[in-house]
Amino acid sequence: MHTLCARGTMKPEINAAVGFLSRFLRIKGHVNDRQLQTFSQTLQDILAEQYKHHWFPDRPNKGSGYRCIRINHKMDPLVGQAGQRIGLSIQQLYLLLPSELTLWVDPFEVSYRIGEDGSICVLYESHPSTNGNPSVTTGNSNPASSVAQVSPMVDSHISCKEELLVLGRTSPTKPYMMTVSS
Repeated sequence: MHTLCARGTMKPEINAAVGFLSRFLRIKGHVNDRQLQTFSQTLQDILAEQYKHHWFPDRPNKGSGYRCIRINHKMDPLVGQAGQRIGLSIQQLYLLLPSELTLWVDPFEVSYRIGEDGSICVLYESHPSTNGNPSVTTGNSNPASSVAQVSPMVDSHISCKEELLVLGRTSPTKPYMMTVSS
């Protein structure tokens, strides 16, 4: 689905992903408020442009690999572009961001994993509604609230389960299965 309406629905998901990455820069780096704002806006713009033809609210898993932000032995090029815009080199970004990070930005859900064997944590989750406005269910224990809240910065040594207990979430996590084909 490539309608303008469908594209507009990616904003909360992109905001959740960018907010998550920006917190690493704010906490770990010597990045001032102006640089942080520029990084965030640049990355939001880059992601919106990158995802505009790969966003399918009616089939959220379609295009998931394309929308995945990955930092491993190589810096994600979109994060690298936003970092370079504020004067951070790829080497500086490696020092500020987790060395192994996978961030999935999908319609109605943003989740991440720190480390290859880490737990998958949900940053943002919503469900489509009939009136076109998604109802947010993750990051806020009050289901009546319509404002998405992103999990606070987590220490990479804390498991997702421990993080959720600290944040007060008691519902079980979703089972995920990743398949690799050659």
